[in-house]
Amino acid sequence: MRPSGRQTNEMRDVTIEVNATRHAEGSCIIKCGDTHVLCTASVEDRVPPFIKGSGLGWVTAEYGMLPRATHTRMRREAKNGQSGRTQEIQRLIGRSLRAGVDRVALGECQITVDCDVIQADGGTRCASITGGWVALKIAVNQLMKAGDVISDPLVDPVAAISCGIYAGQEVLDLDYPEDSDAGVDGNFIMSGGKLVEVQMSAEGSTFNRDQMNILLDLAEKGIGELNAIQMAAVS
Repeated sequence: MRPSGRQTNEMRDVTIEVNATRHAEGSCIIKCGDTHVLCTASVEDRVPPFIKGSGLGWVTAEYGMLPRATHTRMRREAKNGQSGRTQEIQRLIGRSLRAGVDRVALGECQITVDCDVIQADGGTRCASITGGWVALKIAVNQLMKAGDVISDPLVDPVAAISCGIYAGQEVLDLDYPEDSDAGVDGNFIMSGGKLVEVQMSAEGSTFNRDQMNILLDLAEKGIGELNAIQMAAVS
């Protein structure tokens, strides 16, 4: 039995509230159970120096956790003093979102997706990617409405879900009690039915090919459900 009482293939309740902030070109709050993340997308008329003049757009991301997003207060991280975990997560978010972007169609501008964890209960990076795509889509829709972008550069939604082995069972969408005690922990990112990235590690027990396939099947199911929620949010 999972601590939450969910079935092994059952996700937490997921909701996405769009236009959560006034000033950002795109924004939403995504709630995956008790994990809540504010995602904003900001459009800038510039690109990094290494692609300047190429005609290509760029999507990048920043990630952070509010001091009381967890059970005990954390100190705020200055940008130049970010932990290795924070840097790894925001790079993951950025490259995951870029995988679903036609950078030629986007044109020479940069969109920065900021993901701020309001409350954490496991799966914050996956929620950030899933909600980050919604904020990105809203921002791109604004660019298209203004005529700054002619064709939609976001071909397929990008979403992410965690899967793992908890108490000997393959389970979908780990919350914190499961994540902290899982024998195997993984994050799956997909776009258009194809894998963008997989992060898998043994946290206390190894896993075999058959178990990996079960986890992948669970991830495909979960991401299909997330894609439906994403598309409903931006429709």
